[in-house]
Amino acid sequence: MFLNQYQHSFDDKGRLTIPSKLRELPTEGAFVVQGLDRNLMVLPPAVFEIIYNRLMAMSMTDPSARLLRHIILGNALQVVPDGAGRILISPNLREFAGLHNEVVFVGQGDYFEIWSPKLWQEQQVQINDAATNAQRFATLDLTTR
Repeated sequence: MFLNQYQHSFDDKGRLTIPSKLRELPTEGAFVVQGLDRNLMVLPPAVFEIIYNRLMAMSMTDPSARLLRHIILGNALQVVPDGAGRILISPNLREFAGLHNEVVFVGQGDYFEIWSPKLWQEQQVQINDAATNAQRFATLDLTTR
Protein backbone atom coordinates (compact mmCIF):
# COMPACT_ATOMS: atom_id res chain seq x y z
CA MET A 1 0.00 0.00 0.00
CA PHE A 2 1.39 3.39 -1.03
CA LEU A 3 0.93 6.07 1.64
CA ASN A 4 2.31 9.45 2.76
CA GLN A 5 4.33 12.17 1.00
CA TYR A 6 8.02 12.37 0.17
CA GLN A 7 10.20 14.96 -1.53
CA HIS A 8 13.03 13.96 -3.85
CA SER A 9 15.03 15.43 -6.71
CA PHE A 10 16.28 14.32 -10.08
CA ASP A 11 19.97 13.45 -10.21
CA ASP A 12 22.47 14.87 -12.74
CA LYS A 13 21.50 12.18 -15.28
CA GLY A 14 17.76 12.91 -15.00
CA ARG A 15 16.99 9.87 -12.87
CA LEU A 16 14.45 10.04 -10.08
CA THR A 17 14.89 7.93 -6.96
CA ILE A 18 11.67 6.39 -5.72
CA PRO A 19 11.44 6.74 -1.93
CA SER A 20 12.15 3.43 -0.17
CA LYS A 21 8.66 3.41 1.37
CA LEU A 22 7.15 3.41 -2.15
CA ARG A 23 9.34 0.70 -3.65
CA GLU A 24 6.78 -2.09 -3.27
CA LEU A 25 6.74 -2.42 -7.05
CA PRO A 26 6.95 -5.87 -8.63
CA THR A 27 10.10 -6.89 -10.51
CA GLU A 28 8.46 -5.93 -13.82
CA GLY A 29 8.26 -2.33 -12.56
CA ALA A 30 5.35 0.02 -13.07
CA PHE A 31 3.61 2.24 -15.59
CA VAL A 32 3.87 6.03 -15.46
CA VAL A 33 0.86 7.80 -16.99
CA GLN A 34 -0.48 11.33 -17.09
CA GLY A 35 -2.51 12.07 -14.00
CA LEU A 36 -5.80 13.92 -13.89
CA ASP A 37 -4.42 17.02 -12.13
CA ARG A 38 -1.24 17.86 -14.12
CA ASN A 39 0.61 15.22 -12.14
CA LEU A 40 1.88 11.74 -12.97
CA MET A 41 0.45 8.47 -11.71
CA VAL A 42 2.75 5.49 -11.10
CA LEU A 43 0.67 2.34 -11.43
CA PRO A 44 1.77 -1.19 -10.57
CA PRO A 45 1.11 -3.59 -13.47
CA ALA A 46 -2.07 -5.06 -11.90
CA VAL A 47 -3.61 -1.59 -11.50
CA PHE A 48 -2.52 -0.51 -14.99
CA GLU A 49 -4.05 -3.69 -16.43
CA ILE A 50 -7.44 -2.90 -14.89
CA ILE A 51 -7.42 0.59 -16.43
CA TYR A 52 -6.08 -0.75 -19.73
CA ASN A 53 -8.85 -3.36 -19.96
CA ARG A 54 -11.51 -0.74 -19.24
CA LEU A 55 -10.10 1.55 -21.91
CA MET A 56 -9.94 -1.24 -24.47
CA ALA A 57 -13.55 -2.22 -23.72
CA MET A 58 -14.68 1.28 -24.74
CA SER A 59 -15.74 1.80 -28.35
CA MET A 60 -13.10 3.46 -30.50
CA THR A 61 -15.94 5.26 -32.27
CA ASP A 62 -16.60 7.23 -29.07
CA PRO A 63 -14.58 10.49 -29.17
CA SER A 64 -14.27 10.55 -25.36
CA ALA A 65 -12.90 7.01 -25.35
CA ARG A 66 -10.32 7.93 -27.98
CA LEU A 67 -9.32 10.98 -25.99
CA LEU A 68 -8.88 8.91 -22.82
CA ARG A 69 -6.74 6.41 -24.74
CA HIS A 70 -4.60 9.24 -26.09
CA ILE A 71 -4.14 10.72 -22.63
CA ILE A 72 -3.46 7.49 -20.77
CA LEU A 73 -2.03 5.02 -23.27
CA GLY A 74 -0.50 7.48 -25.72
CA ASN A 75 1.80 8.78 -23.01
CA ALA A 76 2.23 5.66 -20.86
CA LEU A 77 5.76 4.66 -19.99
CA GLN A 78 6.83 1.35 -18.49
CA VAL A 79 9.64 1.82 -15.97
CA VAL A 80 11.75 -0.67 -14.07
CA PRO A 81 13.70 0.83 -11.15
CA ASP A 82 17.44 0.13 -11.19
CA GLY A 83 19.24 -1.36 -8.19
CA ALA A 84 19.18 2.01 -6.42
CA GLY A 85 15.43 2.49 -6.99
CA ARG A 86 15.88 5.10 -9.75
CA ILE A 87 13.68 5.54 -12.80
CA LEU A 88 13.84 7.69 -15.92
CA ILE A 89 10.75 9.70 -16.82
CA SER A 90 10.32 10.68 -20.46
CA PRO A 91 10.63 14.37 -21.39
CA ASN A 92 6.99 14.58 -22.52
CA LEU A 93 5.73 13.35 -19.13
CA ARG A 94 8.13 15.62 -17.24
CA GLU A 95 6.94 18.59 -19.29
CA PHE A 96 3.26 17.70 -18.83
CA ALA A 97 3.62 17.61 -15.03
CA GLY A 98 5.99 20.60 -14.83
CA LEU A 99 8.74 18.52 -13.25
CA HIS A 100 12.14 20.15 -13.06
CA ASN A 101 14.52 19.46 -10.18
CA GLU A 102 12.33 18.68 -7.16
CA VAL A 103 9.24 16.46 -7.00
CA VAL A 104 6.71 15.38 -4.41
CA PHE A 105 5.64 11.73 -4.25
CA VAL A 106 2.11 11.27 -2.88
CA GLY A 107 0.81 7.81 -1.90
CA GLN A 108 -2.69 6.94 -3.11
CA GLY A 109 -3.16 3.42 -1.78
CA ASP A 110 -2.92 1.21 -4.89
CA TYR A 111 -0.63 3.63 -6.71
CA PHE A 112 1.34 6.81 -6.10
CA GLU A 113 1.56 10.19 -7.79
CA ILE A 114 4.45 12.45 -8.72
CA TRP A 115 3.83 16.21 -8.47
CA SER A 116 5.79 19.37 -9.05
CA PRO A 117 6.13 21.09 -5.65
CA LYS A 118 4.36 24.19 -7.00
CA LEU A 119 1.32 22.28 -8.28
CA TRP A 120 1.22 20.13 -5.13
CA GLN A 121 1.16 23.29 -3.00
CA GLU A 122 -1.81 24.56 -5.04
CA GLN A 123 -3.53 21.20 -4.52
CA GLN A 124 -2.89 21.48 -0.77
CA VAL A 125 -4.96 24.68 -0.66
CA GLN A 126 -7.98 22.71 -1.91
CA ILE A 127 -7.23 19.76 0.36
CA ASN A 128 -7.07 21.99 3.44
CA ASP A 129 -10.31 23.92 2.78
CA ALA A 130 -12.34 22.94 5.88
CA ALA A 131 -15.69 24.30 4.66
CA THR A 132 -15.46 22.47 1.35
CA ASN A 133 -14.26 19.31 3.10
CA ALA A 134 -17.35 19.36 5.33
CA GLN A 135 -19.47 19.18 2.17
CA ARG A 136 -17.24 16.57 0.52
CA PHE A 137 -17.37 14.25 3.51
CA ALA A 138 -21.06 14.74 4.33
CA THR A 139 -22.09 11.87 2.07
CA LEU A 140 -19.11 9.64 2.87
CA ASP A 141 -19.68 7.14 5.64
CA LEU A 142 -16.50 7.16 7.69
CA THR A 143 -17.90 4.95 10.43
CA THR A 144 -15.19 2.69 11.81
CA ARG A 145 -17.42 0.35 13.82
